[in-house]
Amino acid sequence: MRYSCSQAGTLRPALVLAAGEAFGVDTDDLMPAACAIEMIHTYSLIHDDLPAMDNDDLRRGRPTCHKAFGEAVAILAGDALLTQAFRVWLLTPQSATLNVR
Repeated sequence: MRYSCSQAGTLRPALVLAAGEAFGVDTDDLMPAACAIEMIHTYSLIHDDLPAMDNDDLRRGRPTCHKAFGEAVAILAGDALLTQAFRVWLLTPQSATLNVR
């Protein structure tokens, strides 16, 4: 998980922070959501790179997760990132104020 996230992009989190800032939301309050968005995106890239999908050898200039650690570890890393993204977002105080129907 750390290997794949260490080269993560900054565009998606920056967009989350900028959108929140436009509506007057404190950047500190938005950080969990920004991190969760990037974790979800990284999960999708790990799974997209797998042999059953694109079978890419490189991602962001270095070996893909499955090339560095094997296919099974890559699948588990992607799945764990998705789960962790929801955990990060849902355990923030702001998530308790959402009216989800």
